[in-house]
Amino acid sequence: MVTVALAQINPVVGDINGNTRRIQEAMSRADDLGAQVVVVPELALTGYPPDDLLLKTSFIDANHTALGEIASSSGDALAVLGFVDQRDGSLFNAAAACRRGQVVGVYHKHLLPNYGVFDERRYFEPGEDHLLFDTPEAVLSVSVCEDAWSEDGPVVQQGLSGAQIVININASPYDKNKLDERTAMLADRARRAGASIVYVNTVGGQDELVFDGSSLVVSPYGQVMARLKQFEEDFALVDVPLGHSNAVRAEGPGASIRRVRVGLPPAPSGEVRGVVAEALSVEAEIYGALCLGLADYVNKNNFKKVVVGLSGGIDSALTAVIAADALGAECVLGVSMPSVYTSPGSRDDADILAHALGVQMIEVPIRHIQDAYLEALQSAFGQTPEGLAEENLQARARGNILMAISNRYGHLVIATGNKSEMACGYATLYGDMAGGFALLKDVFKTEVYSLSHYRNSISPVIPESVLTKAPSAELRSDQKDEDSLPPYSVLDPILEAYIEREAGVADIVALGHGRDVVGRVITLVDRAEYKRRQAPPGPKVTDKAFGRDRRLPITNQWKEGPDEDLPARATGGGGEA
Repeated sequence: MVTVALAQINPVVGDINGNTRRIQEAMSRADDLGAQVVVVPELALTGYPPDDLLLKTSFIDANHTALGEIASSSGDALAVLGFVDQRDGSLFNAAAACRRGQVVGVYHKHLLPNYGVFDERRYFEPGEDHLLFDTPEAVLSVSVCEDAWSEDGPVVQQGLSGAQIVININASPYDKNKLDERTAMLADRARRAGASIVYVNTVGGQDELVFDGSSLVVSPYGQVMARLKQFEEDFALVDVPLGHSNAVRAEGPGASIRRVRVGLPPAPSGEVRGVVAEALSVEAEIYGALCLGLADYVNKNNFKKVVVGLSGGIDSALTAVIAADALGAECVLGVSMPSVYTSPGSRDDADILAHALGVQMIEVPIRHIQDAYLEALQSAFGQTPEGLAEENLQARARGNILMAISNRYGHLVIATGNKSEMACGYATLYGDMAGGFALLKDVFKTEVYSLSHYRNSISPVIPESVLTKAPSAELRSDQKDEDSLPPYSVLDPILEAYIEREAGVADIVALGHGRDVVGRVITLVDRAEYKRRQAPPGPKVTDKAFGRDRRLPITNQWKEGPDEDLPARATGGGGEA
């Protein structure tokens, strides 16, 4: 066995000095505990993804200088960390191994993902060689993230070439059920390679991405030997079992092999073992991802407080609860903005929620603002009947109030719209879409309810009346969401099939949905693309989130659904602004 320290840290993109300190602290802790190897995540030195920072020469140079500082401070434990390497004008997503003041080896990532949220081929060249470390205890190898996802790729090739432990450093974003997928994949790769895999993932929020940690150690037989916590920084020493004998498996296939002889400190006395953290439920996972995504967006961008419009509806309620859990109640300001259409029950629900959470709430009525808007627009509107324009003036008045509070105090406005609304364009530009971060942007309405019930199972903070009343934007008398949309129990499965699985009309109808409703929903989704392009960023929790994941042209004549004569919703929609 080899005793490996898994350092699941939360780097900050661009904070090379801070990330250097985080890595050095992990290395020092590993040395103090007697680890033989310490591993930190992919591109831990720069943060992931650095995107077009990689085009800045000063950024690349600073990253190289920092690697030198890290190497010079390295101790007895072999330290493996992610950085950006530059060779002959090309950039590589790289792993460096450092020990006793020196960089003893560098590996370049072979497989560069270029799908979903990933865009690595824009910046990096693929590596070609494998790097094996011959130590007195075992043969180790190093790989990076995507190198593990190919069935016969670098991780398997390294095992077949003699590696008994494959170290795989990662920046793998979260989405639902990703842990099960990763675990099954690593178990398969470990069995194919005949080697243990040490999989160390980053943790934290970065713009729209959330990294869940969940670092793993898997034995050559596919058994999970250790699993670190989800959505938290974590550190653990694990006794990693060895794969098959190097002498037996030295003639493996694959790219050229570079071998480096390196020493390791003696194994620590006593048995280290590994801790397998309990896996969270789906609801707890999503809730944890939203909390972490919000907390890191707020803190890494140096905001002190957030402001949330509290309508008395379920979306704003869940948004406020997550904000209070993630940041502390003292960092959340709720704003109630009743209109003439706001029911007494909604006003009471907002007040009860704020009291239960312990957040400050103020009330800014908008009736007089609405009246002033209508008076100013009288000549422009003329004698046309009232409708969507008048409804959306209310949403925009609320958006203006929230943004004014943000301007005055520096609070970050958290938009409250969910994925179902964003998908169908049931949201108002410059109204309930206003804000700096859209917390529920990738959460379907039915999931908003399940997450609310989950959170209430911990402590009942969301009023029961919020959970049971019919969803409504309350922008006109007796308005209900179902006046404009199918019931969410019907709508969300159609949206999930169309957006996340790229299913066509026939495929969705075959699932049991009516052709008319499917065609109508698809048309709504397609027509709202330009709205979504103007929405704030929000944390990704599904396979295909709006934003980096789904990149459709705004000007687009392709029609998946029927070309129905739907009412124009160019700036319209509902939501709980």
